[in-house]
Amino acid sequence: MTNAVTAYLDTHVAAGRGGRTAIVTPTGCHTYAEVLAATCRAGNALRALGVEPEQRVAMLLSDGLPFVAMFFGALRIGAVAVPLNTRLRPEAHAAILRDSRAKVLVADAAFVEGLRPVLAGLPHLRAVVTAGPARGFPSLDELCAKAPAVLAPEPVSPDDMAFWLYTSGTTGVPKGAIHLHRDHLACHNYAVAVLGVTAEDRVLATSRLFFAYALGNSFLLPFFAGACTFLNPAWPDPATVAEAMLCFRPTILFSVPTFYARMLRADPPPEAFRSLRFAVSAGERLPADLYLAYRERFGLEILDGIGATETVFMVLSNRPGQSRPGSTGTPVPGTEVRLLDAGGHEVRDGEEGILHVKTGSASPAYWNRLDRSRATFIGAWFRTGDVYRRDADGFYYHCGREDDFFKVAGLWVAPAEVETVLLSHPGVAEAGVVGGEEPGGLVKPFAFVVPKDQAKPTDELVAELTALAESNLAPHQRPRKILVVPELPRTATGKLQRFVLKERIPQA
Repeated sequence: MTNAVTAYLDTHVAAGRGGRTAIVTPTGCHTYAEVLAATCRAGNALRALGVEPEQRVAMLLSDGLPFVAMFFGALRIGAVAVPLNTRLRPEAHAAILRDSRAKVLVADAAFVEGLRPVLAGLPHLRAVVTAGPARGFPSLDELCAKAPAVLAPEPVSPDDMAFWLYTSGTTGVPKGAIHLHRDHLACHNYAVAVLGVTAEDRVLATSRLFFAYALGNSFLLPFFAGACTFLNPAWPDPATVAEAMLCFRPTILFSVPTFYARMLRADPPPEAFRSLRFAVSAGERLPADLYLAYRERFGLEILDGIGATETVFMVLSNRPGQSRPGSTGTPVPGTEVRLLDAGGHEVRDGEEGILHVKTGSASPAYWNRLDRSRATFIGAWFRTGDVYRRDADGFYYHCGREDDFFKVAGLWVAPAEVETVLLSHPGVAEAGVVGGEEPGGLVKPFAFVVPKDQAKPTDELVAELTALAESNLAPHQRPRKILVVPELPRTATGKLQRFVLKERIPQA
């Protein structure tokens, strides 16, 4: 009956490491002892609001100590933390609050203002508490200031709920993935066995903590190892991240391919990367050209891997000193992997199959989504929906998402293959390919590209890309139309929203 929070806080403080820095922000530092005290105050404040074990505590908070303390505080009293995407619209927040039946919402004051019109339609919501002043709502700071800084962790079983994460909405409909206290134990498999993280590491991520990638890697991972993490409430851009790297001197950087590409185009100073032992990429496939560009320009190895909202931690990953361009690596210790065809049979090396994983941090189900749960969680296996192939050395290569594939003239088109060809053009920064109907009703590929040089004539770039496609793609793979756009629609976590691209296909 061990509460997961003790592994991240109490263990370090009891071992005499309470004075070590746990969090660095643009305005100050916080030790492990200070985070433990803030966690206890947050837990006591939630109890004073009437929160009981298993009840949901929604968090609409920017990255920083309040997020960490409230997340750990909810778990410490046996409640369930539900981080919310800070970039969703109030109507989307209201839908998740309604779906999760959260009893308490803790939110930055700036976000609460937009929620005022929808709060009346949330019958399960008992209280709204704000970080920062907001008219008509109790203050988080005041509640925590009155709360004791000591709180015994609520005894829980490994199978008790700890937190929920809502999927990032690449299909437009977020789902709540349930995570248990036992899921935290899998942190060791990736943090120590793959990355070799120690208490001396300093971690920085460009993703926000409401995203599973950042929650697992820039929050839970460093706290598990007794390391230090940099948390910035501001939304990242290449300039601010480069500045943070120069000041904080991280040893591990976690980011996504889109941001790595933006950083490269922003031409950051090489010294910004010199403190890094390596960098990590996830969220989407890391193009081999981008991997090689960082290696050549900064001497930096980027370890591509894959995790999910449903697993929190990585299930496939490259290893430091053993990474391969274009590959997602090999299974993380403690994770079993299968590639299955449409009939449920394992495929041979070199053949494509749907990635299924069995791992200790996998969600058992989606909240209130029985049909989706049955289709996704099959016994102890999580069906990811990602299409992979494995080479003879056991390295895995991402071929796209199962629901991204489409047929043209009876033949399958994998968008990732078409995008790889378009990205090989030196003038293309990003590319997205989807299948859409022409006016006659036939499905054809449509490509959207973001140019590196926005001043270059569009017609010239399209002509060059059309010639490139004709030389390198089969007829059924060639885009029916190539559209040059200033940016691609992405979720707040950087994933391409293909359903939005489909809506933007020209109708004539």
